[in-house]
Amino acid sequence: MLINLVKNVVLTEKSVRLIENNQYTFDVESKLTKPQIKKIIECFFDVKISSVNTHIIPQKKRKGIKRVIITLKNGYTIPLFS
Repeated sequence: MLINLVKNVVLTEKSVRLIENNQYTFDVESKLTKPQIKKIIECFFDVKISSVNTHIIPQKKRKGIKRVIITLKNGYTIPLFS
């Protein structure tokens, strides 16, 4: 199942502030590309994404993990705390 490639939702002080701007932060497998990440998140959460930004977390902290900040189109949200 593709959603298993999304490791977890990142809930830090900065990522919670980003939610106000309709941006959500996830940790995913480092092998995933931006189009693959977009497709997985759109299908699983039934949302439309306007942009995907990624960066690799330093190897010392987590191996094989990529951090993703997605921006949703207006009118869409992801219910993280349901």
